[in-house]
Amino acid sequence: MTLESVALIDEDGTVTVSGVAAPVPWWSVTKTVLAIAALRLVEDGALSLDAPIAGEAFTLAQLLRHEAGLPDYGGVARYHEDVRAGKSPWPVGRLLQALDTRRLRYEPGNGWAYSNIGYLKVREQIETATGLSLAEALDRLVFTPAGLTTAQVATQPGDLCGVQMGPEGEGYHPGWVYHGLVTGTAADAARLLQGLVTGTLLRPATFASMLKRRGLSEHRNETFKDPAYGLGLMLAADSPLDHPIGHRGAGPGSTIAAFAHGQKACAVWHASAENPDRVVDRVFRRLAEAP
Repeated sequence: MTLESVALIDEDGTVTVSGVAAPVPWWSVTKTVLAIAALRLVEDGALSLDAPIAGEAFTLAQLLRHEAGLPDYGGVARYHEDVRAGKSPWPVGRLLQALDTRRLRYEPGNGWAYSNIGYLKVREQIETATGLSLAEALDRLVFTPAGLTTAQVATQPGDLCGVQMGPEGEGYHPGWVYHGLVTGTAADAARLLQGLVTGTLLRPATFASMLKRRGLSEHRNETFKDPAYGLGLMLAADSPLDHPIGHRGAGPGSTIAAFAHGQKACAVWHASAENPDRVVDRVFRRLAEAP
């Protein structure tokens, strides 16, 4: 039997959960968490959204929108080989050197390429601005304000005790996710997105800036017919609030998607390595059918 967890929050706030009740890895849904944390620091004046980061050629907004010109480690074969072999994560310096991150692939703002390295830079900005570990910063800036009781940052294998990773994810070291790996229940992933769109987490003007997006027509498919990327959000290029907004993620042995539309939110985690778009399709259908 396939392991999965499905959480739906309908218009009146009723939460329905089926399948796995334990926390699960949020994979790249963590990017939305990081974006919210960074934007709350922008609201506090601790970070700037549009000024170049000290010592860098790009801005925080460009990092959050994957427009900074940085590479990604997702296509590095040795990285995946070492993950599968159960080896310890590389030191950050080795990772950055292997990818030659000082050489930008395009002028910031003039291109788009999904980059986990970019979100490692976001993590570093959050930790520097707060003087806290990522776990402490996210708890203060996101988890507690959103009322998430199960969300936490996993940094060591022991942090995944009690987290349902799926059979293929057993023994995984969360340090391989260099921007940080949030774990939590599917219900809390749905609560995160609902809190974002209903104004619990960000001021209206800040949320509006999060929706400033780059259209990605070259990535159009049956699931994302009008794709765009905002600040840590996957959304529609035209009238984004008329469509679900959120993020998907995938890692060894499982996929997850968490999206919200209006007052409704849904998260689905599935223990398989299937195309993440199939999990997104399920989320979209649940949101469309929910009362």
